[in-house]
Amino acid sequence: MRIGIIAHLKYRIGEPFAGGLETHTHLLARGLRRRGHDVTVFASNGSDVTVGVEPICDETAIQEVGLSEATDVAFFQEHHAYLKLMVELRTRAFDVIHNNALHYLPVAMADAVSTPMLTTLHTPPFCWLESGVRLCRSSRSTFVTVSDALRRQWAPIAAVQGVVLNGIDLERFAFRETPCPDPYLAWSGRIVPEKGLHFAIDAAHRVGMPLRIAGPIADPAYYDREIRPRLGHGALHLGHLDHGELADVIGGARALLFTPCWEEPYGLVAAEALACGTPVAAFARGAIAEVLDHTCGVLAASDDAEALAQACMMAQRLGRRDCRRRAERHCDVEVMIDAYERLYERMIECEPVASSADRLVVAV
Repeated sequence: MRIGIIAHLKYRIGEPFAGGLETHTHLLARGLRRRGHDVTVFASNGSDVTVGVEPICDETAIQEVGLSEATDVAFFQEHHAYLKLMVELRTRAFDVIHNNALHYLPVAMADAVSTPMLTTLHTPPFCWLESGVRLCRSSRSTFVTVSDALRRQWAPIAAVQGVVLNGIDLERFAFRETPCPDPYLAWSGRIVPEKGLHFAIDAAHRVGMPLRIAGPIADPAYYDREIRPRLGHGALHLGHLDHGELADVIGGARALLFTPCWEEPYGLVAAEALACGTPVAAFARGAIAEVLDHTCGVLAASDDAEALAQACMMAQRLGRRDCRRRAERHCDVEVMIDAYERLYERMIECEPVASSADRLVVAV
């Protein structure tokens, strides 16, 4: 198949990945190309060309938040890039277009192209994307979400026709039978308020174990206000790591702390920990209950460092092989790609994606 993938433009699609969406897009494109498909990824400059990237603009992420002028520049930069792309796609010979962007224009303009378009919704509804989805009039447009929790949030807005759970590379995040001899906990993700790193540091302090932190500082003001004062006393920020380094840190930990302060749509870092054999202690928010079960994780009350510390103590008693088995059954990228291939084929053949009796196409 000839597949066009529309990426979001805030960060490049390449290692070290800025977050889960960049990881997902890269894994999807790489896996489809490995299976013999002709894949083109429309992404920002600096993205990994080995997955078929065709750059359409510079990265649009605003590093200095709160600057209205920079916000306006980024808005129009993205708007122009996606508008130009959607016009050009009228003449591009793709069998299917897979939209992974968080922008309103690809969905609002889906009827401008004759090619069937699959949009994966990666985030809860927000005003701009919701507006684009409501304006979508294409009869060849299909929507899926990355979790059932997210499907429920979008159901009043869009005709969500499936759920395809995100997958991870189980080879890159290899199983480790035993953690590092010197015990520590781990946390991974973009350092922004909604990821709740400050709760993880406080919980690790209560447990009395060091915390190794991996991730980019995406909100410097939050980092300076909440994180920097908490560092030291066992809490160490390792920086922004590539997948090889990240797997080593997570795999050596006694537990991963997962601390969303919003309705997390999936929780890729939790899946990565399970693949390494590392149990997870997590705030019970969003879709994390679809990633974890009682064999591999313990849920805690949201925004409560003491509850998270108690969950962490319990999680460390869980079996590492059970964690890996959960990842193999529910988090394998190959299972995810299988599901997307089936969706593409049905869309190309103009078949219904799911019947009323089997509404969800779930990759588990």
